[in-house]
This record gives sequence, structure tokens and C-alpha cells, in this order.
Amino acid sequence: MTGMNAPMDPAPRTVVNAGKLWAGGAATAAVAALIAVVGILFGRGLFDIDVLAPKGEGTWGDASTGWYAFGAGVAALLATGLVHALIVTTPRPMRFFGWVVGLSTVAAMLAPFVTDASLGARLYTAGLNLVLGIAIGSLVAGVARSSTSQVVPRPAPRPYPRPYG
Repeated sequence: MTGMNAPMDPAPRTVVNAGKLWAGGAATAAVAALIAVVGILFGRGLFDIDVLAPKGEGTWGDASTGWYAFGAGVAALLATGLVHALIVTTPRPMRFFGWVVGLSTVAAMLAPFVTDASLGARLYTAGLNLVLGIAIGSLVAGVARSSTSQVVPRPAPRPYPRPYG
């Protein structure tokens, strides 16, 4: 059947495997927290740079190290929630996600420069925030791509043609 009265085939729609997406988001949170801890240990232990908090508690840091790692994990979970919401509500969700993560990373890189910490501490913390932003953005984007699929609904049944006669 063709022409104006023909039923239209349904458009494909995106389906999210939420369990897979959030499992990947949780794994990303763990990776981000570990990046933060390793980055702080690296900066304090190898370069003798104060990252966020003074080294008064030693190379292993103090409560600020834990809070920084916790914040990195929370940022990964927020990114997962954002990408989930974008996938189900917006066209071209990964493009919007990239912009939000990119701008958030730039803001996190600029944040140390509003403190009165040493230039070395500010530069190192900005670099660590850059690494965290890249890791969170790329891991969550990859998980989002692998946990979504396009489903084409079956077309509505068409009536059988009537025999001529």
C-alpha cells in the first residue's frame, strides 16, 4: 500500500540498559577516586607539592585526601545520571554530554586559581582535575554508548488486500 493512506513505519527509538549504565558509572566512580588518591600521593610524595591540603599529615594526606577522592567519585556518578537523563530526553545526547563534561572540567581546572596556594600547588591541582575530567568523561561516554541500542518497533500489521471480484 503506497500513497497518502499508507501507515508509516515506526521510527527507531533508543533503549538504555540502565543496569549496565549504572554499573559502569559505579566502576568509573571507583576509578576516579583512585585517580584522585594516586594523584595526591604522586604530587605530595614525588614532587613535594601541596595538593588541596597541607602535607602536615604526611604523604598519605589527611581527611582532605579522602574528601577529594569522594568528590571525584560523586562527580562520576553525577556524570552517569546526567548522561542517562540526556539519553532518554534529548536528541544527540552525547554531544550535550561532551559539552557539559568539557565545561565542567575547565571550571574544575580554574578553581585552584582562586586560592592563595602556591603556583605549583595550583598548577598541579589543575592538572589533576584535567586528568579526572578526561577520565570521567571518556569512561562514562563509553559506558553510555555500550549500554544503549536502537530498537525498531515492529510495524503495525497491514490489512490483507481484498481480492478483486
